[in-house]
Amino acid sequence: MKQENSDQLLKRIHSYIENLSYMREPEGLYDPIEYVLGLGGKRLRPVLMLLAYNLYKEDVERIFPQAAGIETYHNFTLLHDDLMDNADMRRGKPTVHKKWDENTAILSGDAMLILAYQFMMQDCPTGYMKEVMDVFGRTALEVCEGQQWDMEFETRTDVTVDEYIEMIRLKTSVLLSGALKIGAILGGASAEDARLLYDFGIKMGLAFQLQDDYLDVYGDPAVFGKKIGGDILCNKKTFMLITAFAHAGEEDRKKLQAWIEAKDFVPSEKIEAVTSIYDKVGIAGLCREKIDAYYEEGLRLLDEVSVEPALKENLRDFVCGLMNRKL
Repeated sequence: MKQENSDQLLKRIHSYIENLSYMREPEGLYDPIEYVLGLGGKRLRPVLMLLAYNLYKEDVERIFPQAAGIETYHNFTLLHDDLMDNADMRRGKPTVHKKWDENTAILSGDAMLILAYQFMMQDCPTGYMKEVMDVFGRTALEVCEGQQWDMEFETRTDVTVDEYIEMIRLKTSVLLSGALKIGAILGGASAEDARLLYDFGIKMGLAFQLQDDYLDVYGDPAVFGKKIGGDILCNKKTFMLITAFAHAGEEDRKKLQAWIEAKDFVPSEKIEAVTSIYDKVGIAGLCREKIDAYYEEGLRLLDEVSVEPALKENLRDFVCGLMNRKL
């Protein structure tokens, strides 16, 4: 069976999304949508959907509308996240609420959500429509649930590791796993294969987010692509911080709490002080263990998918590349 690698699929879906045309007015509603989708990004979710479909069928262009739908939904969440966080920049460009205004960001975001559903239903085979829309609807709602938990964690001091893992499962993993499952369903996969690919996406999404937490503290800024220590400066409840509180001695817990409550501080000093407590507790090793466990579990699930091993190499290579792993 003819397959395309992730780079080829990325180019094709990127071109498809780039050439989507909203021949409607008012321009004030649709210009921000074209702007957001034109910012690019890794297009992870549509590529995962196409890779899952390509395990079973060759004609990947048949599900370009659904791949565009998952990407449009993802970018809708980013648009509203930026508004809620009052963020100034996204992918090196001004966010929609900064380039236009807050009301425009709300309304254009709402339109993006509707467009995402329209894309998902566009030319979707009747026999798969209900199943695809059930997965997409549940996934879209779970992302909102994850965002709400993340917001509530900001004011809580008793967040547990299990709660944090559930939050990132909802906020990050389910959209990756939903993309994989929809691709599998549309490709005619068995219910068991679709489930395995969904669970594979969950584990890899958890590993991916935990790696992001880790790199924010221990990454090389030149490789990571942004300054390190951002999570520390904004007191984000990450696996690192939660685990540090759970494992640190009383004195170090007091120091951590003091840095969290501090209103006036030198950023570099806070990053250095909190990182030194992480080092003392061994947070780096604990986080890497957790990442490795999810990563290995994900690969085991992929191994169980009932297609020839050679057909799974493109998907495996893509995910390993995201995790910066060599096979």
